[in-house]
Amino acid sequence: MGKSEYIPIVPAVEQSCRILLYLRDNTRFKMSLTEICREMGIHKSKGYSILFTLELFGFIEKDPHTKAYSLGPGLIGLSRRVLENLDFRKIAEPFLKNLAEETHSTALFGLINSGQVFIIAKYEGDHDIGLTIRLGHRFHITAGAHGKAIAAFLSEEERAILLKKEKKYFHGEPARLDFDRLHSEIEECRKMGFAKDMGKLSPGINALSTPVFAQNQKIVGCLILMGTFSENVSSQYGLSLVNTGRQISEKLGADPDAGYRKMGS
Repeated sequence: MGKSEYIPIVPAVEQSCRILLYLRDNTRFKMSLTEICREMGIHKSKGYSILFTLELFGFIEKDPHTKAYSLGPGLIGLSRRVLENLDFRKIAEPFLKNLAEETHSTALFGLINSGQVFIIAKYEGDHDIGLTIRLGHRFHITAGAHGKAIAAFLSEEERAILLKKEKKYFHGEPARLDFDRLHSEIEECRKMGFAKDMGKLSPGINALSTPVFAQNQKIVGCLILMGTFSENVSSQYGLSLVNTGRQISEKLGADPDAGYRKMGS
């Protein structure tokens, strides 16, 4: 192997990382030493040494009764530190730029807070009609396409709470709300991954939206694509929107497949 091809991987560190990821992804919370070593393809003595070291730092926890291993509380401090330093806007901006240029539309990223969606990042594509959505602008959490996208991927309990709000703006003014239509739109969104509003709220302006997830697949916000694009390209643009949402969600520590767990159901 030439010098330029040398990759300085430390085997013990690589095996430690693989063990942590294995425990993270396994459906069972606790695993035995034998199971872990068999899955990792390492001898028990080596596995025990790695697990013992990780346990010293709190990254692994060993049940004193069953002797089974699980992820330890020491990881919480690390993940909290990462979350504290995440800059949502910086993460989203390059993805919004690509999406806006691909669709010739305006791409927005909104964070959910106190029943509102606050626009914290945007990129305007080269469409003919400019959309003046300023940073910091807020929408009601139930408004239009993004309201339906958020509702579609909440848990049943969370969705029930959302739908109990006194005023709901899924179809514009609360008096215009059609529950049968809303449930149909939510089901379609679960299958496609995005919701749409084709000129119903703002004549001539169409909107698509998909949720954005963070750690533990919690919905933290949404992407909104707005423009004068036609119904004919809405499905194509919607797929691009979902793909962008998945990429941003992954950057925020989510498992996109788990986040979109209801897609296609």
